[in-house]
Amino acid sequence: MKAASPYKVTTLANGVRVATAWMPHLRGANVGVWVEVGCRHERKSEGGVAHFLEHLLFKGTSAHSARELTCAVEGVGGYLNAFTTEDHTCYYAKADAAHFGRLSEVLLEMYLDSQFPEHEVERERGVIQEEISSLRDVPSQWAEDLLAESLWPGHPLGRPLTGTQESVGRISRVDLQRFRQRHYTGRNTIFTVAGPVLHEDVLRQVRRPLEGLPRGVASRPLLAREEAACVRVENEDTEQAHFALGFHSCSRTAPERFALRLLSVMLGENMSSRLFQSLRERYGYCYSAQSSVVGLLEAGALCVYTDLDPAKLEKAVAAIRRECARFSVREPSRGDLRMAAQYAIGQTRVALDSATQQAGWMAESLMAVGRVVELEEAERAVLGVTPAAVHAVARKCLQFGGAAAALVGPGVPVSRLAKMVRGAAL
Repeated sequence: MKAASPYKVTTLANGVRVATAWMPHLRGANVGVWVEVGCRHERKSEGGVAHFLEHLLFKGTSAHSARELTCAVEGVGGYLNAFTTEDHTCYYAKADAAHFGRLSEVLLEMYLDSQFPEHEVERERGVIQEEISSLRDVPSQWAEDLLAESLWPGHPLGRPLTGTQESVGRISRVDLQRFRQRHYTGRNTIFTVAGPVLHEDVLRQVRRPLEGLPRGVASRPLLAREEAACVRVENEDTEQAHFALGFHSCSRTAPERFALRLLSVMLGENMSSRLFQSLRERYGYCYSAQSSVVGLLEAGALCVYTDLDPAKLEKAVAAIRRECARFSVREPSRGDLRMAAQYAIGQTRVALDSATQQAGWMAESLMAVGRVVELEEAERAVLGVTPAAVHAVARKCLQFGGAAAALVGPGVPVSRLAKMVRGAAL
């Protein structure tokens, strides 16, 4: 007999989706408000506004100060935070499930009634500009930002999530209010609770305040086109060269996304992967080498990252090219594919033991395909991937002639890096 689904979703009249994951074995609960807007929805003149707005929702409401809101959560042993991505923003709180009502009240008060007066806007502007400066002290993050810029030049996906010093300096309180009015609507909002909390109890708690949101229209980002990628270098006096490589790939809803994920697992997601075994175990070029998949509405990327002694960079890039070529030339063995599938399934199962991960699974499913995907459905799709499917994705995706690359480190000209990656100077 098929087990009952832990997921329930109710769509309110104004388009807000309320989703719950029943996890009766837990003590804690994760409560979240998700809005389908991120940096890719920003106009060129408002770079960083989505992230700026995320910060300001913590700065108090008409009824409570910022400290009072924080203390309401931390006073029961809870945790309150938020994050912004390319295509969504999330405000969330975690605590003992007995306090889910309080967590919901705090989050909804922030979401629906944040005031952010002018002096708070100016104060937080400085905080964000300091955050932007601090990211330049993390070369790995800098390399990832440069890679996004190289994959999608001239598109919002290629701009930093935080904005730049200059763009953040230009954002006004009116810009923030207009952005919130335009995007923080019922059609764009998802409310999630994961933990030992009944769906009916959640609806009783949140239906009335959420129904006050205007319905609005679903936010539509500027679609990315698969244009020529770039190679970018920031010459910095770092001990190591931080190298990132990216290939255009499929969207997060494309049928071949499961084959792409298994390609990434075999290429560089664990210690038995080809990149780890080659670059670290066989040659000793680096401490780690890893791959990952970026899946977006209409686009995606397969990315590789490593940091190493600059003197070893050229040999390491050559080794990466060889390992990628192996996937393009022949199908992976059934044994390797089976192990990759079991790894992907096992990692997901363990992750979904967490209320935080369950909340993300629900929200991201709803944003991607309009429903919560059952774990068993995803597992069947992973197990259905064939060696031929992985080979086809590799041949289409792993094209070094059009690859994007980024490097933060000492003394490597762009032309030299382009020759390493693409086999020819720019």
